[in-house]
Amino acid sequence: MKKIKTVIGIVIAAVAVTVLSGGVVVTNENEFKLIRQFGRVERVIDSPGISFKIPLIQTADTLPKQILIYDLAASDVITMDKKTMLSDSYVLWRIEDPLKFAQSLNSSLSGAESRIDTVVYNSVKNVISSMAQNEVISSRDGELSQAIMDNVGENMSQYGIQLLAVETKRLDLPADNKTAVYERMISERAKIAATFTAEGQAEAKKIQNTTDREIAISISDAQAKAASITSEGEGEYMRIMAEAYHDPQRSDFYSFVRSLEAAKKSLAGNGNTLILPGGSPLARIFTGQ
Repeated sequence: MKKIKTVIGIVIAAVAVTVLSGGVVVTNENEFKLIRQFGRVERVIDSPGISFKIPLIQTADTLPKQILIYDLAASDVITMDKKTMLSDSYVLWRIEDPLKFAQSLNSSLSGAESRIDTVVYNSVKNVISSMAQNEVISSRDGELSQAIMDNVGENMSQYGIQLLAVETKRLDLPADNKTAVYERMISERAKIAATFTAEGQAEAKKIQNTTDREIAISISDAQAKAASITSEGEGEYMRIMAEAYHDPQRSDFYSFVRSLEAAKKSLAGNGNTLILPGGSPLARIFTGQ
């Protein structure tokens, strides 16, 4: 009899422990706890710690409190100038209002991701369709993501969701027209390079012509100055010579020296003969008169 009472006591204690343990709710820092009673949310626990619920009547659901990431599937989008581009993006989001999240989406993370996918894809498509391809490419450093976020607005707040950022992993051209676009870009860059080269050559020719003209003017001025100095020197030489041989004796000596120089030049070379009249000063010197 005592053994039966002991066994019954152990069973009752185990049941009591089980029931009591089912009433303890442990909430971690990175999660929300939703206490439900007959399917309806009675309260939300958003602070870490230990709390209690009614065993067997109330249940506890867990929702993540940390920032979540959703990777959108890559898809084609068309720009305002009818160019097709491949967009591959991801979304950073979190549950802002767990009660609204539970009521609107039945606490389903997959349901939330489905709504995010639809809203963000439509926003990406709308934003890119309002921009030319060049604008899309030049806006990849933040402007495009901000425009997408602005277009989404507060659409997700009705589900208790907050979108933190929409980031573009890849925004590229489809494979079928990527080569043609690259070739066109290379051709455009080549035209720009040729224009710069032609402008540089024209400027270089202009500088060279200016320099050649300045050099020619400098040489002409120098030659004119040299001719003027030579003319002045010759004039001064003639003046000095005229003063030196002004009297008859010096004049005769000068004539004699010039005659000797003329004779010397006439006899230069081999086999030359100098014929002088008998009364010339040179003839008298040669004959000893």
